Amino acid sequence: MIINILAAGPTENLADLENYQTEDDRWVGVDKGAMILLSKDIQPIMAFGDFDSVSKNEMDKIKQGVSQLNRFKPEKDETDMELALNWALQQEPDLIRLFGATGGRLDHFFANVQLLVKPVLQQQAIPIEIIDDKNILYIKNPGEYSIGKNSLHPYISFIPMTMAVEALTLTGFKYPLTNRHIPFGSTLCISNELLDDCGTFSFTEGILLVIRSKD
Repeated sequence: MIINILAAGPTENLADLENYQTEDDRWVGVDKGAMILLSKDIQPIMAFGDFDSVSKNEMDKIKQGVSQLNRFKPEKDETDMELALNWALQQEPDLIRLFGATGGRLDHFFANVQLLVKPVLQQQAIPIEIIDDKNILYIKNPGEYSIGKNSLHPYISFIPMTMAVEALTLTGFKYPLTNRHIPFGSTLCISNELLDDCGTFSFTEGILLVIRSKD
């Protein structure tokens, strides 16, 4: 099972949601994201939020179109996206995708990127991806990983999410590395490319953000 969560980020930054609809996918709306799903004839199974960004008419449509509505007061300790993600993690899906999580307000964007770390800190082996019209973001903890060429997202960047990532090694890349110490704030690993159909990356300590991008 895959859980797709759509937040209320700018629609011009959305990936084509039709490419992510299969029998294994379940959709969740966050705040106005529920309305966006309904407008695209995608049926959300749940909706979360304080819904402070929707009109009364839109709220009525959400109430009619979503059977399980979880409404919260604006004064709360979690963002609407985190509330939806907490629920999704409890379902133990194979994958969680976050849409509508980029563009617009930078505070929301950085908060959403930090949410990628949540299953790592909770020792849950559930991958989470942030996907928009130009990027795919995900987190990895120490280990060795294969990565395949993607013609739609040819550029690959590696960014430390901790004070440092240790012994980062990149093989099969245009700019290879061997056992490099990458401190937080380094731009050394921005905009790399695979030389062949597949490469590998590995590291021994830290948490690494992987970003696949297109122009």
